[in-house]
Amino acid sequence: MTDDAQTDWLTVPDLVELLGQTPSRIRRLIDDRHLLAARVDGVLKVPALFLRDGAPLTELHGTAMVLSDAGFTDAEALEWLLEEEDSLGTTPIAALRAGRKAEVRRIAQALA
Repeated sequence: MTDDAQTDWLTVPDLVELLGQTPSRIRRLIDDRHLLAARVDGVLKVPALFLRDGAPLTELHGTAMVLSDAGFTDAEALEWLLEEEDSLGTTPIAALRAGRKAEVRRIAQALA
């Protein structure tokens, strides 16, 4: 699992506070792939980059679904989003945050 020093990780309690949602609602967002989470040191955590303006990044859900359809587990999808992608010149999550959703999803589909 990528534990990049540049990645800030948020726990479920952090997300409850940031998003103003219940722990069960946060888990539902993860289960439904509106957020992707990984166990870091045994604790379920979500990269802070997956949030914008106090909500899950809207582009993340559809991209996570494309990756799932391509055969990625949620953990593999999360790792792919955080790792440098040569064809993008950056990480997929940075490209999503920069408005390059179609390009990121096209590359994700090609991985199938």
